[in-house]
Amino acid sequence: MTRQPTPTEIARDVLGIEADALLAMRDALPDGFDAVVELLLGVKGRVIVSGMGKSGHVAHKIAATMASTGTPAQAVHPGEASHGDLGMVTPEDAVILISNSGETRELADIIAHTRRFSIPLVGITRNAGSTLAGQADHLLQLPDAPEACGIGMAPTTSTTCTMALGDALAVALMKLRGFERENFLAFHPGGTLGAQLLTVSAVMHAGHELPVVRENTGMGETLIEMTAKGFGVAAIVECGKLTGVITDGDLRRNLAHLMEREAGEVATRGPRTTRPDALLSEALGVMNANKISALFVVDEDDALLGLVHIHDALRAGVA
Repeated sequence: MTRQPTPTEIARDVLGIEADALLAMRDALPDGFDAVVELLLGVKGRVIVSGMGKSGHVAHKIAATMASTGTPAQAVHPGEASHGDLGMVTPEDAVILISNSGETRELADIIAHTRRFSIPLVGITRNAGSTLAGQADHLLQLPDAPEACGIGMAPTTSTTCTMALGDALAVALMKLRGFERENFLAFHPGGTLGAQLLTVSAVMHAGHELPVVRENTGMGETLIEMTAKGFGVAAIVECGKLTGVITDGDLRRNLAHLMEREAGEVATRGPRTTRPDALLSEALGVMNANKISALFVVDEDDALLGLVHIHDALRAGVA
């Protein structure tokens, strides 16, 4: 009796087949790749991505990745396109159609629409002799690799290669547009990803919220200021610059004759600080490493700009 492969063996076989196809595509990237990137960089409207079935799901992923990395894009279902959604595809756009065989019937109306209105068409297909390949202005041919399903029919290797090719397009466009971390944050304000990209300036306290005293402020008045602002710290500021801080620890270390002293006598000099453009996660790391609960925010000249508290980081989802 033939031994049945274990699930682990099957998984390794699937991953090996798909990995081989990806490496083949890397080593023989479609000739039109550079031209497609140049085309998409110049699009005044959006990149419309479409496909049927599994290719449609991949189309949504490619469009979403492009949209989140600086290339306006939208997925359009070919069936819905035939019933009115073709109006979403304008002469200002470019269209990417995905079909492993290149003969998907449901794409016919979108193909005809692009030809009628001279809308640039990019075809992603394995079949260079297909209708899609023949009609496309630019062809991105997938490697002629076997599907990993065992019966050679379920889209597996082909969809993996298409998704990877879409990622390659999106990242190339992203880098050539000069799309940076700050731009990425603008499109990802929510969730863990947005939290990890938040800067200190987005959550810091400023203005009248800050607990600020002078070097010669009496400790009685300093304690009132610390209590009123509720951060457990006070900033010593002279001529707009941070010269020291007073923490609960400083108060405990100077309990003897505390009320007879001035803020400057109790303060810690050279305190830990952060910049407004620093990542909030970086500021949290500094607080955790130094076992402190707040950081004052200063500019390059040590002028006081704000304060970030550990609770601000936790509320923002940075932990």
